[in-house]
Parts: sequence; C-alpha cells; structure tokens
Amino acid sequence: MLNNFSLQYNNNKKSGYIDVSDGQKIHWESIGNKEGIPIVFLHGGPGARILPAHHNFFNLDDYNTVLFDQRGCGKSKPFADIKNNTIQKLIEDMEALRQFLGIEKWVLFGGSWGSTLALYYSIKFPKRCLGLILRGVFLGTKQEIDWFLCDMGRFYPEAYNHFLKGLNFSEKATPSSEDIIDRASKLIFNDDHQLSQNAANVWSSYEMSCSTIEYKHREMVGETALSMAKIELHYFMNNCFLDTNEILNNIKKLNNIPIFIIQGRHDIICPPHSAYKLNNELPSSKLKIVENAGHSAFESGIKNALINSLDEMKKKINSY
Repeated sequence: MLNNFSLQYNNNKKSGYIDVSDGQKIHWESIGNKEGIPIVFLHGGPGARILPAHHNFFNLDDYNTVLFDQRGCGKSKPFADIKNNTIQKLIEDMEALRQFLGIEKWVLFGGSWGSTLALYYSIKFPKRCLGLILRGVFLGTKQEIDWFLCDMGRFYPEAYNHFLKGLNFSEKATPSSEDIIDRASKLIFNDDHQLSQNAANVWSSYEMSCSTIEYKHREMVGETALSMAKIELHYFMNNCFLDTNEILNNIKKLNNIPIFIIQGRHDIICPPHSAYKLNNELPSSKLKIVENAGHSAFESGIKNALINSLDEMKKKINSY
C-alpha cells in the first residue's frame, strides 16, 4: 500500500515516507547517482536507526543509495512500536520501498541485525538481489542470543556488571538468557515511562560499550535507546521470528549471488564463527577477517574493508 507519501529534495538527496501495512509509515532517504548501482543500507538493532554518517560508506558517483528506518525506528511511525513488527513484515516493507522507487534489483548492505535482514530478504526474493555486502554476521539463532545476553560479558565484565545491576540483579547473580529477558521485559515494557527509559538506557548502553575492540563505557540514552531496547527485546523474546537455523537451512538459494563478508576478528557482539559458517556454505562469497577490529562499522579497518568491498561489487556487477 503506497498511498499518502511525502517527498523532499535536498541537492542529490531525496527523502520521504511511504504508508505500508498495519498503519506503519516508513521513513526513507536516497542519495547519490540516480543512474548508479542501486543499493539499500540496512541498519542494525533491531531497533537502531539510519544516521548521516552512514552516507559516508558510499561513493555518490557509483551508487544510488537507499536508506530507511525500519518499523518503529528513527523517523518511522509509530515510534518504538512492536505491534506487527516481525522480520517477515520488514522484508515486505523493503519490497514496498523497492517497488515505490522503481528499482528492479539492488545490492543489500547490512551489518549485525542488518546482515540478518539482508540474508532473509535475499532468501525470499533472490531475483531482486544484485549482491550482498555483510558485516558482523548475525544469523538470528538462539545460540547467538544466549551469547549476547550471557557469555559476551566474560570479555567485558565491567559492562556486564553494569548491565545486570541496571536490571536489578544481585552482584553475584548468574542469570540465564531467559531470566534476563524476563526481567528486562518487565522493566522495559513497564507503563512507568521513567522506569522503562532507565532500563532501556542500561540495555542499549551495554551493547554500545562492547561494540569496539577497545573497551569504553558508552551511554546510549533517550529515544534511540528506547526503540533499540524495546524492539531488540521483542525480537529476542520471539527468536527473531525465525525457525531453528532457518537462514543457513535455506542459504543455497544464494549460491549464484556475489557476497562479500566483512568480519572483525575480535567482534564480541557477533563473533566470527557465524561469518565463517556462512562463508563455508556459499561458493560465491568472499570472507575478509579484519584483524584488530571489533563489531562497529566505524572502526577504521572495518570501514576500509567495507569501502573496498563496494568497489569490488561495482566491478563485479559492471562485468556482467
């Protein structure tokens, strides 16, 4: 449903909203060369947002870049909404946006949760994919969720202690991922807005603090922290709305699609094991392990590898 959209122009940048299903309005932007290679940027989370800094990955002469805030995120409306928010709905929104913009096929560029979304979309709509560029691979499995909630803290104990304390666990507690999800849901989905916001700040700051190879306590507060915590927790409570090993079990559908995988050697949030398994299943993929790098796309080694992959993808597509 693509009725009632708004459109704004700013030099080579366009932005607007499209009405999709379930009363959702999706905010989108496009920058770059209208005649360039179409590419869609998929932000992480789930629950994060697009940022102006994300534009910097793309050569504006080479690519026609589309960015959008996923349901409940950023400028999309309603904000922090989890009703009718599933991975299946997100790829429906992507298809609606692709059709609205008149794009036949596009490259998918996503990191962390964005890699999950890119893979799932590609499995469902392989004929719409020119290629994939993935960073910090997350396959949406329970094992990865358990790692994030329980085991990641072994490498950043200061951050984990702050995380558990903020969710009202005792200092000596060793909660399971189910315990953490149960406790966090009671706080983050609480009707008391301040209680909810405080817990959301704790949840989101934990992830931010563990995102780079060099540990530093980083505070994420306010609206972005709230959407990140609510939507991420909603997805974790529902195993990301995926069947067991659904992505890897269907990955052969991508055998003929060029795929570049960028992975930080010391990515604690999404460890290299998932990227390695994915690469081993795909004859058309190329894995680049970046030494001295963690999870963040903005660490210099990761950013340079992503930009190089964009150049390689352009050459591959232009050679067809």
